Amino acid sequence: MFGIIVAAFMLAFGIFLKLTKNPGFAQSKKMAWIFIAIGAVSLIFKIVNYK
Repeated sequence: MFGIIVAAFMLAFGIFLKLTKNPGFAQSKKMAWIFIAIGAVSLIFKIVNYK
């Protein structure tokens, strides 16, 4: 259950980085796609394997 929460948080943070206009996050905007990809893949596999 904790893994699902962490994966969802990573996905949400990646989306936040992609959409934010805050100049403080300008350096981290390059990492947005990595957070989105890792979060989405982790979330999918954790939901599929959840028992």
